[in-house]
Amino acid sequence: MAGFERRLIDTSFGVATPEGIEFALYPAGLAVRACAYGIDALAQGAFIFAAIIIVGSWEDIIGIWLMLIIAFGINWFYHVACELFFKGQSLGKRIMGLRVVRSNGSPVNPGASFLRNLLRFADTFMFLCLIALVCLAASRGFRRLGDWAADTLVVYTSRSLAPVRRSPPVPEGPVIVPGRPLSYEEKQGLLLFARRYSLLGKARADEIAHAYAAALREAGQVNSPGGPPPEGYLSDGEYLLGIARKFGGDGL
Repeated sequence: MAGFERRLIDTSFGVATPEGIEFALYPAGLAVRACAYGIDALAQGAFIFAAIIIVGSWEDIIGIWLMLIIAFGINWFYHVACELFFKGQSLGKRIMGLRVVRSNGSPVNPGASFLRNLLRFADTFMFLCLIALVCLAASRGFRRLGDWAADTLVVYTSRSLAPVRRSPPVPEGPVIVPGRPLSYEEKQGLLLFARRYSLLGKARADEIAHAYAAALREAGQVNSPGGPPPEGYLSDGEYLLGIARKFGGDGL
């Protein structure tokens, strides 16, 4: 099942607490994080502008140096301060319904917050943001370099402004009885695959299911109490979908 789980494309992260409670984290994607970053950039600019107005009236050298120190502090510690004092949320993240957490779901700590924001300079090298864009687009969990180094995630909260994507109902079809007992993790992986099937599309679902379906297909048998199975050969995705129906029942 490990091979099947690695091939199963899913953006959610399953997390288990020491007490054995399982829950899911949903990392925020590129578009919503870009919106939050833009809001934060405007907020930082407003703070720096206010500092210039207040301190800039001081015409001596102390005023100039103080203004530079304030601008430096806002640029480098705005995100750290917000994440530590506002439960992982800067202004932009709060508006967009996002939060910074550790990869195990626990609140971000000072060390992790400082490290992920220290590497913001590398992610936005020369203000091009190309490194951050590549990391976000290529990594599971949409992590930039700072998130990898600090072991953090930017996840959706219950108040997210992003549209909620609900899984459509699973298509009806034959029930497949696996040829061997399946572990709890295998059953959960199959149920997750079934709930994502319609979103993936048949071609992509077959591609993801190929390796695991091949390992189960020879010992499998078809049992369709609602009628005979469809004529022809079941694709890999349909085969796993049938096994998921066996364990999910009407709850799918």
